[in-house]
Amino acid sequence: MVRLFTDDLSISYGEQLIVKNLSVTIPDKKITTIIGSNGCGKSTLLKAITRIIPHQSGLVLLDGKNISKENTKSLAKKMAILPQTPDSTSGLTVSELVSYGRFPYQNGFGRLTKKDYEVVEWALEVTGTADYKHRPVDALSGGQRQRVWIAMALAQETEIIFLDEPTTYLDMAHQLEILELLQKLNHEQERTIIMVLHDLNQAARFADYIIALKDGEIVKAGTCEEVITQDVLRQIFEIDAVIGQDPRTNKPMCITYNLLKGEKQHEKTHIPVYAASSSSY
Repeated sequence: MVRLFTDDLSISYGEQLIVKNLSVTIPDKKITTIIGSNGCGKSTLLKAITRIIPHQSGLVLLDGKNISKENTKSLAKKMAILPQTPDSTSGLTVSELVSYGRFPYQNGFGRLTKKDYEVVEWALEVTGTADYKHRPVDALSGGQRQRVWIAMALAQETEIIFLDEPTTYLDMAHQLEILELLQKLNHEQERTIIMVLHDLNQAARFADYIIALKDGEIVKAGTCEEVITQDVLRQIFEIDAVIGQDPRTNKPMCITYNLLKGEKQHEKTHIPVYAASSSSY
């Protein structure tokens, strides 16, 4: 089943075209990861699909409806996004921040109902953040803060959650903690998860579907076995990768790699540098 897809989507910043006539399908109730080099359009695509930024042409369709014509609150009940750099939380407690996820359900007075409080408590419990719900968000560690932001997205009660590099600035243990939480939400609650990741092995380990972008266009989309290959990684990152198998998950993993540009540059400069040094004797 497909609920969300784009059709010939083009996105620009000023006169610079970032995403070009992109048609992409997001599998429902699965984890989709978008990979690619810096500046290839990963975050731009997420922002356009969630209507944070406008697109110049094409369509984003959710449940057969053009999202650009959807009511803001109605759309916020269907999809939530955790940006790469969330807004400042100065002065907010954990429970206060999570309660912001209830905005789409509030009336004109902006007061939380009994239902809202129940959902906030549930989101705190699910993400393991209930023990510090009265603490200031700014006093938490990076991993704890990220869990709180995810709790806020859950409090929004959407079936689709977008995350832009959710593991950035976290150590290895906290990265794994966040990704396992998202996987748990997908498996137990059937949330559709779409996220941008830089770590190829994390993408292969946790994603059901991977979209590889280069210069705003899809190089390859499919399962991790179809995307995490030497040929695809060569195209999108210009690296010569050695692909093996993760002994715990049996998923493909990048064991090591060389920069193709670096090898070419080394070949060009090696002889002149040697000749110059030898001539000085």
